[in-house]
Amino acid sequence: MSDLIQLTAADLAAKLAAREVSSVEATQAHLDRIAAVDGELHAFLATDAEASLAAARTIDERRAAGEQLGELAGVPLAIKDVLVTKDMPSTSGSKILEGYRSPFDATVVAKARAAGLVNIGKTNMDEFAMGSATENSAYGPTHNQWDATRVPGGSGGGSAVAVGAFEAPLALGSDTGGSIRQPAALTGTVGVKPTYGGVSRYGAIALASSLDQVGPCARTVLDTALLHDVVAGHDWHDSTSLDVSWPSMAAAARSGVDPATLQGLRVGVVKQLMIDGLQPGVKARFDESIALLQAQGAEIVEIDAPHFEYAVAAYYLILPAEASSNLAKYDSVRFGLRVTPQGGGTVEGVMSETRAAGFGAEVKRRIILGTYALSAGYYDAYYGSAQKVRTLIQRDFAAAFEQVDVIASPTAPTTAWTLGTHSGDPMQDYLNDATTIPANLAGLPGMSLPIGTASEDGLPVGLQLMAPAFEDARLYRAGAAMEQLISDRDGAPFWAQAPSLAGVPTRKAVA
Repeated sequence: MSDLIQLTAADLAAKLAAREVSSVEATQAHLDRIAAVDGELHAFLATDAEASLAAARTIDERRAAGEQLGELAGVPLAIKDVLVTKDMPSTSGSKILEGYRSPFDATVVAKARAAGLVNIGKTNMDEFAMGSATENSAYGPTHNQWDATRVPGGSGGGSAVAVGAFEAPLALGSDTGGSIRQPAALTGTVGVKPTYGGVSRYGAIALASSLDQVGPCARTVLDTALLHDVVAGHDWHDSTSLDVSWPSMAAAARSGVDPATLQGLRVGVVKQLMIDGLQPGVKARFDESIALLQAQGAEIVEIDAPHFEYAVAAYYLILPAEASSNLAKYDSVRFGLRVTPQGGGTVEGVMSETRAAGFGAEVKRRIILGTYALSAGYYDAYYGSAQKVRTLIQRDFAAAFEQVDVIASPTAPTTAWTLGTHSGDPMQDYLNDATTIPANLAGLPGMSLPIGTASEDGLPVGLQLMAPAFEDARLYRAGAAMEQLISDRDGAPFWAQAPSLAGVPTRKAVA
């Protein structure tokens, strides 16, 4: 089992194509891994071994019959529970959707199935993707595989832990303000937020429609690129989907393995993203990474983006406003949970009781904030002003990319914190997204990849790279080159330094 689950997705795909291993064997190995460690980690909300093995068996039969299959055919895939699937429940981490089964697959799920990927489960997440720790799930928190007393980041902590703990080689996530990149940083994995509109959102349970973006997660840059190639492209179901021709992200990642590709690359460091409160170990690893880039011939340019300091404030007005509208559909009438007051009650009473019981504290907080921001007399002062700030941030990015090719920053200001540390103080979670939020406000692609561990706690640190819209391939080239530099420096890929495959870290103390 350990031999198969330690393979990268690219290596596993090669073995499957050569028929050295079957998809059934690969799927069973990962299901066994889930059974062995997920009781402690809680990365998954739902699995269906029978359905997964049946899908794997079909791929094996098609391959045996000589059918030409996609490069990733037969490789297991974990899917964030924000994406609806026909074969497993889709709850978005909320009690209000407990047990809900969608009549259709999200577009990215349908594309993954068509490419032969095998769904092995739905991953845990903050309720309706509201959170930065995966502590706000109605079904309990996910634990970081490096230290199970720590958070994995959020909202997509389940997907990040699934790939980081060798429960799946690939995963799909969603990123509204950093929910792919931030958990990637805290778990030592790779996560990419594509250009807004580059990957369909159809079938992604909406949080904030102008910010949400579906994207890939994996242990390596190449694996992430391979999955990106599968799910990218225009979708007529999604009115925000871009009708453009995308280059191969996998080809870009493969070309970037040679660090010589960094020669002459202009790398911007935005001083406003080097925020106060950066953990010393995070700053040290970031500075070392910038030095590595410079040693390979990259040009480092300091960038001034004066409006970035208002990004968090603008984001936490735009997101709640859009969320309050999107979540209005959970009204007890059409689908989902229904709680009837004693004696029956009115439609309004049923709706009130249902939403009170079905939504968690963070969801209620943001609905109230968003409804207030959109109310008569406050719309222009709050939501309207936040949208103006968003435009200024987009202009800051445009000015920056006239000077540089990519922008680099720490993905998160700290390493993973202890579970419960931020309970009762949501502002601490909000501020942890300070470096990732600007890319969402501007609709730009961003990547997080691991660059080492902090000396003070031995936990992973992530480097964030951002590129102009439509230049996702540029991220993969630069990211693959950086990943190779880190591997050469350490003598092994970062994922190979993860905690023992025998189980979860011995320092854990799960209550």
